[in-house]
Amino acid sequence: MSPLRMLYLALAVWGAIHPMTYFVAWLRANGWSLPGMVEAWHANHATSGLVWDLTIAAAALVVWILAEVSVRRNWLALVAIPATFGIGVSCGLPLYLFLRTRAVR
Repeated sequence: MSPLRMLYLALAVWGAIHPMTYFVAWLRANGWSLPGMVEAWHANHATSGLVWDLTIAAAALVVWILAEVSVRRNWLALVAIPATFGIGVSCGLPLYLFLRTRAVR
């Protein structure tokens, strides 16, 4: 595996774990309420702006993944879509880059 692929994989793992520590800490402190967390994301204009920034980035990433998968037939790369919306762009983007840079048969 190339150093670049290892870097993408490391960033995907970091992007999955690091943000999740904050989410789990918030959920433990405030109850395991997903609607409550979404409400907290929109507590003020700054956090709402960040949520929309990440949502738009996630949408653009999904369009890119679908466009490339339809051409390259790298079906495994579709795993990055649920990772993006289930974990976050910080995991989904480097995971997609990791999967995209593998040798396609």
